[in-house]
Amino acid sequence: MSDGRVNADQQEEGEQQQNLVKAPVKRSLGLLITTYGCLFVGSIASSLLAKYYFVHGGSSRWVSTWVQSAGFPLLLGLIYFPYFVFKTTKRRPFTRFTHRHLLFSVVIGLILGFNNFLFSWGTSYLPVSTSSLLLSTQLIFTLILSVIIVKQKVTFSNLNCVVLLTLSSVLLALGSSQDKPAGLTKTKYFIGFLSTIGAGLLFALYLPVTERVYRSVYCYAMVMEMQLVMEFSATVFATIGMAFDGGFKEMVKEANQVFTKGPTVYWTVAIFANVVTWQLCFAATSGMVYLTSGITGGICMTALLAMNVIGGVVVYGDAFGGVKIVSTVLCIWGFSSYVYGIYVKMKKDEKNEKEEEEKGHSGMKTVEDGGEMEVEMGKVKDDVAAADERV
Repeated sequence: MSDGRVNADQQEEGEQQQNLVKAPVKRSLGLLITTYGCLFVGSIASSLLAKYYFVHGGSSRWVSTWVQSAGFPLLLGLIYFPYFVFKTTKRRPFTRFTHRHLLFSVVIGLILGFNNFLFSWGTSYLPVSTSSLLLSTQLIFTLILSVIIVKQKVTFSNLNCVVLLTLSSVLLALGSSQDKPAGLTKTKYFIGFLSTIGAGLLFALYLPVTERVYRSVYCYAMVMEMQLVMEFSATVFATIGMAFDGGFKEMVKEANQVFTKGPTVYWTVAIFANVVTWQLCFAATSGMVYLTSGITGGICMTALLAMNVIGGVVVYGDAFGGVKIVSTVLCIWGFSSYVYGIYVKMKKDEKNEKEEEEKGHSGMKTVEDGGEMEVEMGKVKDDVAAADERV
């Protein structure tokens, strides 16, 4: 029996080795572009809608926390449709999903739930533009934690970006007293300030930790499966908090008696649209980390925070004085210099790869799974991560 099992394992391993072929570069790049497009829409829309809830009479921070993760059932479509409906893969959902993956997903999900709660506190007190600029400091924490957790190399490019974003945050803090909303005490504004910084720290922890966990992930579909468990755990955390805060009965009362736009807008925009956009944002974030790296995912998020600042000014009329202008310029400057450094190195690496291919060295390998070519850890991930380490 043991010999038969060994032979079967050897045969399976041999079949997998035969399936190693050249990478579909266009497909992996297309997946990266699609993922970032979802991140772009989800990040901006969710930030604006989160503030919309508080602007028009919403007051429960637990409701705001709950909507950030309650859309996890939407991921079931991404997980099960390719197998049961579209027949594009032979891999059954949750195949190779180990107890280790489950444990990490639950723990990370609880951390994510607390991060959502801190973000809700900050959003309830601060203007969208201010909270967005403060959240840009998560990149500093991401770099530091990436050095510790995934051995990220500190280079001139990422260090320059960190310095510029730090200056941006310091300038914003010095001018924060002029940006305090009318009727809000300094104590509450300070709480919102610290809560937003705390949310940035936890999200920075989330990025390198998930990057390390995803190294043992078989394919992109498994990323969505882990994301489902994470969001479920975060929802459990928020639901417990809501239960102690009055539960869902308070939502009904708030919709009918408090929300200034009426119950229809409350349920469709303040709740449902929030649920969808937040899920789009978090799912795309996980995809970016898997396809590239934690630090690159943080860079992409930081780029969108500048758009959130502009969105807060346009949609809600947030003040946009000299301090915010300088802070935004520094934020964009830091991001642009980092991306340019990666771009230059990626071009150099591509040139080296072509030279190696001409010498007969294969560049990339993938695994074919029932007609669906799934890039093993991603062609783009290898290129970006390699460039990021050498910049």
